[in-house]
Amino acid sequence: MRLLQFNTAEGRRQVGAILKNGAEPIVVRNAAGVRDLALEAARRGASLEQLVSERGFEGEVDYDTLIAEKRLLPPLDHVEPSRCIISVTGLTHLGSAESRDAMHAKLAAADLSDTMRMFKLGLDGGKPSPGTIGAQPEWAYKGDGSWAVPPEHALGLPSWAEDGGDEAEVVGLYVIGDRGEVLRVGFSLGNEYSDHVMEQRNYLYLAHSKLRQCSYGPEVLLGPLPNDVNGSVRVTRSGSTVWSAKFISGEDNMSHAIGNLEHHHFKYRHFRRPGDVHVHFFGASVLSFASGVMPQSGDVFEVEAEAFGRPLRNPMIADEKTELISVKVL
Repeated sequence: MRLLQFNTAEGRRQVGAILKNGAEPIVVRNAAGVRDLALEAARRGASLEQLVSERGFEGEVDYDTLIAEKRLLPPLDHVEPSRCIISVTGLTHLGSAESRDAMHAKLAAADLSDTMRMFKLGLDGGKPSPGTIGAQPEWAYKGDGSWAVPPEHALGLPSWAEDGGDEAEVVGLYVIGDRGEVLRVGFSLGNEYSDHVMEQRNYLYLAHSKLRQCSYGPEVLLGPLPNDVNGSVRVTRSGSTVWSAKFISGEDNMSHAIGNLEHHHFKYRHFRRPGDVHVHFFGASVLSFASGVMPQSGDVFEVEAEAFGRPLRNPMIADEKTELISVKVL
């Protein structure tokens, strides 16, 4: 089962369920948000899929209309955006280190770069035996819920940014339960969207390069992540594809186990505040930047994988020039 969130034409929030590939969303009865459903399922000791099935359904929604009218929402959010934490982990995919290390090659004259050292830590210890803790991955803060852009809506390119590049990834979606337990709702497609030119300039700019908007969805896949995820990512300009590639994910293609990445995020008890939502990007295996592509205002990013339903699509639009920020002395 996959779930999505959307607004009705009148602006009322609803939850839709996809019961099989190619089917239209069916409206979940008396449901305004996936977060509330997840918390209720945990309180009842039921799976989210069981709870949704028990709620029942009340008619189909035309998916193409939701897309055309831009009424899709992220598949998990919080009504108070500051209580949604968006984070990323990197150097987790077996195909990702080469392009990342190329950016940092000048740092590796006679020894492994910091990038490759981190990647090797994952190769050596990212999939620990059951009941043990593995190597700590790279981690970065992405923003809160106000930085998340719904599917079909535009990602902004700040005037001071040096690049706005795609990062097609799988995203873990979580809610923290009443007693601080971590509840995994499921997985979705994501475009982490980062400034790779800034990161290339100096790897200490990584934190700055990640402070950009992002998008994920439009659907959340309930249950475990398939071990082998195969999808595609493309950049189109004026209706023509300027770059496309296959991307892979799932533990068969990763140097870290999902459980190990989850542990190293949620081991911080302040990330286990009851009621909060967490959106965690698991890392990219391909980047258009590595192929020399420089996205332009008006380009459209599209991420697609069969297991996740409809593609995630967002245009990129350049923001107006940012003025100097002044601080008022009190």
